[in-house]
Amino acid sequence: LTNCTSVILLTFQTNVLNELRKWKLSLIEHHKLQMRQQKEQHAVHVRQLSNEMENLKELLNTYEISLGRKDEVVIANLTQALERQKERAELMRTFMLWRIQHVQAKQEEYENRIADRHFQTALMKKVWAAWRSVSEEKWKEKVAKACQLRAEDVCVQLTNDYEAKVAELTAALKQAKAEILQLHTEREQYEDTMKKAFMRGVCALNMEAMTMFQGR
Repeated sequence: LTNCTSVILLTFQTNVLNELRKWKLSLIEHHKLQMRQQKEQHAVHVRQLSNEMENLKELLNTYEISLGRKDEVVIANLTQALERQKERAELMRTFMLWRIQHVQAKQEEYENRIADRHFQTALMKKVWAAWRSVSEEKWKEKVAKACQLRAEDVCVQLTNDYEAKVAELTAALKQAKAEILQLHTEREQYEDTMKKAFMRGVCALNMEAMTMFQGR
């Protein structure tokens, strides 16, 4: 009877460890999938920003050809402003890449901690089972219940820790998206200001031409 009970307990422990390993692998794969999706979305957004910058460059070249040297100071200022905007966008892109790498490093560190906890828990269970096998018969049932409760507490704690970490990473990603949206809004306002400046320059040239013709 003692041997049968030991076999049953060992089988139960093996099944619990297998389930914990499967649960851990499933969580890790799910989180990796989410991180890949976030990387793809970020790459698409970066390409869109690059295309928009190229369009702004083409627009600037067109204005430079049409105006020539009549408004050289205005064009120089606008060029410098565009270069500053480009540098700012590049800095933002570099910051986002660093942010993603930082989040990935924290995620790997957290996964390693979870793996260490699982290993320590499994090791404790094995030691506990060895000690229990040489203890008195009347303590077997109490020790088994205590082990089960301890395992459940550890599983609940690990689940809570992981959910809190996921919530923290989600909040960080939302904040990064909000910053990108704010930069996009500022860029649109700057483009509108640049167009108005060009229009004022064109109006000034038209008034000068009209004055010359009237004088003749």
